[in-house]
Amino acid sequence: MEEILKHLAAYTALSVEAIAVVLIAYGAAEALLKTLNHVLRGRSISGWRKELFVRFGMWLLLGLLFALAADIVRSVISPTWQDIGELAAIAAIRTFLNYFLEKDLEEASHAEESNAVSV
Repeated sequence: MEEILKHLAAYTALSVEAIAVVLIAYGAAEALLKTLNHVLRGRSISGWRKELFVRFGMWLLLGLLFALAADIVRSVISPTWQDIGELAAIAAIRTFLNYFLEKDLEEASHAEESNAVSV
């Protein structure tokens, strides 16, 4: 039974990590295409960089959350305290990144809302 749980946890963690990779890759591709669109067409729409930052940050945040979820699932199959400690350190770093990225996104959204109200 324990072996079945380990295999199930390993496949689940791998699947969730794959979802994280897809989300981040999609966000990066979208950001690259939008940047190339603005650079090649010479558009100078005000605020496009901030919009790009918010949109890409949203994808990064979502990807980091899925990666953190995979780490949590993977902790089920970590047999040693060293493995659990490494996962805890990774989880702490990802949580730290999530917190500050979300804070930056909120600030960018508030600034965008303030600009829209004042115009």
